[in-house]
Amino acid sequence: MGRKKKNFMDFIPVCNPLYTWDADKKGKVTVHVVNKGFYNWIAQKIFKRPRVSHIALDEYGSYVWQQMDGKRCVYEISKLVSAQFGEEADSVVPRLVKYIQILYQNQFIGYVKK
Repeated sequence: MGRKKKNFMDFIPVCNPLYTWDADKKGKVTVHVVNKGFYNWIAQKIFKRPRVSHIALDEYGSYVWQQMDGKRCVYEISKLVSAQFGEEADSVVPRLVKYIQILYQNQFIGYVKK
């Protein structure tokens, strides 16, 4: 028997608990990343790099970030994005999938099992 292929739309993303984040009054999210480790320490001392990096997300990214609660799958989030932004969010599925993949590759999110 072959392996079962997993459908990416069934994945349930959740924000990485190692990173704190907050949202302003307009709903824009800023993720705070503490730069730890030996090489980051050297960069902070020699090149005056900040101890905490603040990553500001755009309107779409902020909305998606707030929907990743560990309960909603990618498909449900795509429906919410379509409902929130309407025609403004054309081709929402491919863009959302790529965005979530980038967040996962950079360890900003993980996936939980059903």
